[in-house]
Amino acid sequence: MTRASGLRKALGPGVLFTGAAVGVSHLVQSTRAGAVYGFALLLIVVLANVAKYPAFRFGPQYAAATNRSLLEGYRRQGRWALLVYAALTVGTMFTVEAAVTLVTAGLAKHLFGLELSPLVVSAALIAVCGGILAAGKYHWLDRISKVVVSVLAVSTVAATAIALPAIDFGAVSFWPERWDAPTVFFVVALMGWMPSAIDVAVWQSLWTLAREKDTAHRPTMRESMFDFHLGYWGTAFLAVCFVLLGAGTIFGRGIDLSDTAGGFAAQVVDLYAATLGEWSRPIIAVSAFATMFSTTLTVVDGFPRALAVLVARLRGPEEEGGVDEAQRAHASVYWGSVILLGAGSLIIISLLLTSLSAMVDLATTLSLLTAPILAWLNHRAVLAPEVPPEMRPRPWLVAASWLGIVALGGFASYYLLVKLGVLG
Repeated sequence: MTRASGLRKALGPGVLFTGAAVGVSHLVQSTRAGAVYGFALLLIVVLANVAKYPAFRFGPQYAAATNRSLLEGYRRQGRWALLVYAALTVGTMFTVEAAVTLVTAGLAKHLFGLELSPLVVSAALIAVCGGILAAGKYHWLDRISKVVVSVLAVSTVAATAIALPAIDFGAVSFWPERWDAPTVFFVVALMGWMPSAIDVAVWQSLWTLAREKDTAHRPTMRESMFDFHLGYWGTAFLAVCFVLLGAGTIFGRGIDLSDTAGGFAAQVVDLYAATLGEWSRPIIAVSAFATMFSTTLTVVDGFPRALAVLVARLRGPEEEGGVDEAQRAHASVYWGSVILLGAGSLIIISLLLTSLSAMVDLATTLSLLTAPILAWLNHRAVLAPEVPPEMRPRPWLVAASWLGIVALGGFASYYLLVKLGVLG
């Protein structure tokens, strides 16, 4: 097999990562960052991507090195690690799906002119995602995400390139002027899903093994890391694009962003079209909806896929490359989780339907608070004895991982102290 053929067969999990990541964190949070703060939070976005890089990398790296999922790496640390992951997952999964589904519903209403309530559209979207996964499982998930991410990347880069000449970079600040409580709270929410929640590292290890089953090709470490880096740094680049778009088209215009999903979707599309030209409206609308549908689809699959394997790992060790067999043996767990996740997220949507920002900020903040713990578990897994020495991270990456864990833990602690009123 040629190197090009091997790389082509390995490509997939990194694209799914982009599909999962480039959603609320980019379309909503990055756009809000640019719209409200201009370029002041651009460096924060870059630093968040850098700080989380080791934790995300260790998911596919562990899978490529051991041909087992990252959840097996947790199991080998002790049953307590699986229970910690279970608690963190159950504590965040409903708000995560609720946030991404509600935003997708708002964009669907705007794009297709639907008069239905956001709750009904959200339920329909979850049902459609479930149907896609039931019909095609990983194969369809992989193919649909590749098309969606391609449309997203081209349209976003095109819109950013058009907006850049109109921006006066010499008159902007690249750091917040003051760190008051509202700024801290928003930065925490921005970092929580920038580029995504660290749960996705587990999903990516599962997608890596599923891709191997789908193509009958076990990727080398080089191939897996190429796929990961393409998805990860491509996602980081798109985050910067959305900040630039928000700053260039909304910031300083005296416009208050809508706090409803449908209103926000229409407002963002209208503002971009007014600034970039009416011709760009279809590009922005399709790009935004494609972004969020891809995210919703991967979330509907990611949490149940992880929970199904989690139940299997609580019962025993994982055989090499045996994740799909474990999922087939626990199909009831997977589909039960899909139903439970959908129902729980719809309940949250019904309770927080009138406040998009409150729902998004809640979901993203919870993800940041859990990030240091998950990053630490990933760090321990990739340095464990079952990982061959030549496939473990190099010393600089181990040091970067510790720095990321400390930085995430320090900022999460700072947020809690501000939230409790200990710090002003």
